[in-house]
Amino acid sequence: MKVGTVKSNVKPEKKLRKRPSLSGFGGTKGGGGNNDGGSGGDDNFGKPQTEEYEKSFSKSKIFTWFLLIVVLMTFGGLIGAYIVISTNGVLEWRPFNLPLQVYLSTFLILVSSITYGIAQKAINFNNHQKAKTWLLATTVLGAMFISSQLLAWLALVNRGFYMQSNPYAAFFYTMTALHAVHVLGGIVALGYVVLQNWLKTDSEKQLERRRDISGAVGWYWHFMGALWMVLLLLLGFWK
Repeated sequence: MKVGTVKSNVKPEKKLRKRPSLSGFGGTKGGGGNNDGGSGGDDNFGKPQTEEYEKSFSKSKIFTWFLLIVVLMTFGGLIGAYIVISTNGVLEWRPFNLPLQVYLSTFLILVSSITYGIAQKAINFNNHQKAKTWLLATTVLGAMFISSQLLAWLALVNRGFYMQSNPYAAFFYTMTALHAVHVLGGIVALGYVVLQNWLKTDSEKQLERRRDISGAVGWYWHFMGALWMVLLLLLGFWK
């Protein structure tokens, strides 16, 4: 009787020890619980991968938020100084009409935000060809935005406006150039997203990685578009 009692006690202990390890790999075979994520031997490795990429997702988002906060603080200081000086009414403050290229830049960056949104949705639904097409379109639009900025600066130089000519010109060149540098960084990130999505894959691991990266870069890219609209309102209408 003692031996039988020992045996009956040992077996449940073994089961209890196995269950936590199995649940960490997505549940036991044929498990009916809603949290197991399905049954089958292949599903046993689904949950650790999901947790791994959730952590990666969180790191990319945290890094993006940190970067955006730094950008916001940088431009916040410039915008604050711009508002203070523009409202003082000093004689040196001589605003000018913005060149046409500035409005072309506005159109390009707004359209690029739309195309990136389409590409990101295609990535989420694993529509490879559509994602690659719209990512390339976004990258080209970003490059065209930088080119239009260069044309805007050349147009102002030809009109005789330089950074040292008056504070308004100095703010225009400083803020638009700083924004262009950040957009250039966004184009580099876009290039990385394009490379990640260049070849088709059915690997859930790779697909999850693509979604994470495209989501983080999307936040940055849309933020650059919103920031440009703020700069346009200040430089164009708050003079």
